[in-house]
Amino acid sequence: MASALESYQTDLVEKAMSVDALKFGSFTLKSGRISPYFFNAGLLSTGPILAALSAAYAATISKALSASQLPQFDVLFGPAYKGIPFAASTALVLYTKHDIEVGFAYDRKEAKDHGEGGMIVGVPVAGKRVVILDDVMTSGKAARGAIDMVRKAGGNVVGVVQALDREEVGQDGVSSTVHEIEGLVGAGRVKAILRMRDLLVWLEKNGKQKELESMRAYWDQYGLK
Repeated sequence: MASALESYQTDLVEKAMSVDALKFGSFTLKSGRISPYFFNAGLLSTGPILAALSAAYAATISKALSASQLPQFDVLFGPAYKGIPFAASTALVLYTKHDIEVGFAYDRKEAKDHGEGGMIVGVPVAGKRVVILDDVMTSGKAARGAIDMVRKAGGNVVGVVQALDREEVGQDGVSSTVHEIEGLVGAGRVKAILRMRDLLVWLEKNGKQKELESMRAYWDQYGLK
């Protein structure tokens, strides 16, 4: 388990909890599993929480670039709809706080047949190295769809950065969605601001014993070892 959290991780956990985007309790997932926590990125929609999220995305990306865990890239892609403000605000913070200059782009739900047309809005991705922002990866369907769309537009997807990695095994008890996506973008190139193990660290540090016990039991049953 991780030994300590970065300040941007702690800030994101606490701000997400303040708007119920991150909750601890008992929640039935689409997979049928009963999870002791739930993350809803659709509630990350206030100024303070967007500031915390974009700062955390940017810090995670900068750290991965410095450690050569992500290659240099040109474009952040935010899948519609939630990913649009995430990509825009993160591109801004990468420039203002880390002196990293990238463009951003996002997709339309329906193709536009007039004006500039097409499915992708923002900077062109053709011939560019692209990093996709994701909120939380369960089946990986959204990430795969974004990768496919960028590739069809001529872009090269070189990484994916999640807000939260649940670090769970698949229904077969062995597979990992993250590992499957890494098979598409490169080994080690799926990063995350927070992982389930980071939530365990936060709960322990803040004396949330009941929640911590539930999370540890869930980790023992479904955690990616």
